[in-house]
Amino acid sequence: MTTITDTVTAEAGSLRVDDGWLVRVTDLKQYAYCPRVVYYQYCLPGVRPVTYKMQAGIDAQDRVEELEKRRSLREYGLEEGKRHFNIVLTSARLGCTAQVDLVVETGAGTERRLLPVDFKMSRREPGRHFRLQLALYGMMLEEAWLAPAPEGVIYLIPVKRTLRFKLDKRLRTDAESMLVAIRTMVMQERMPPPTPQRSRCVDCEFRRFCNDTI
Repeated sequence: MTTITDTVTAEAGSLRVDDGWLVRVTDLKQYAYCPRVVYYQYCLPGVRPVTYKMQAGIDAQDRVEELEKRRSLREYGLEEGKRHFNIVLTSARLGCTAQVDLVVETGAGTERRLLPVDFKMSRREPGRHFRLQLALYGMMLEEAWLAPAPEGVIYLIPVKRTLRFKLDKRLRTDAESMLVAIRTMVMQERMPPPTPQRSRCVDCEFRRFCNDTI
């Protein structure tokens, strides 16, 4: 688990964030896919191997970053702005940590705005869990950089497609609620039921721990 030096006392939904560890924002994607993946990562740390698919995604993101440095911002609907890559964020209030692939900073003073961009190795329309991650990036940026982040972008690497989303109140509230669910599961060390989509279990690296999915 990721730890923080100082004990934090804050509110995240109905759960107090005062136990000194942080949920990774990328856990929301895993939790939506199968909550047991997140359970095993925290309660059985160090057992997950880096798969070929995971490494391929990392390599593809590195290539996109190099291309990103050379192109304009028109793809994001912007004329100008400053790019910040691989921004590490920590929120004591939310009790989570993240690394944002790209943050585009525009304007100055009261007109200053922040646009989080998340690179994804997917050809499909992103599910709601990806938008929940994006909402948390926006909230964390607002807290740390003291400027609004009303929208966010998901960039689909294989098809070079840019999707822009409003980070509205409902999306932010749902993202916080999922953080609470993950923290409650891990703190109580309560194994959740497996995903109902059992086809996901076939190639799962954690399948050997799930005796009830065979």
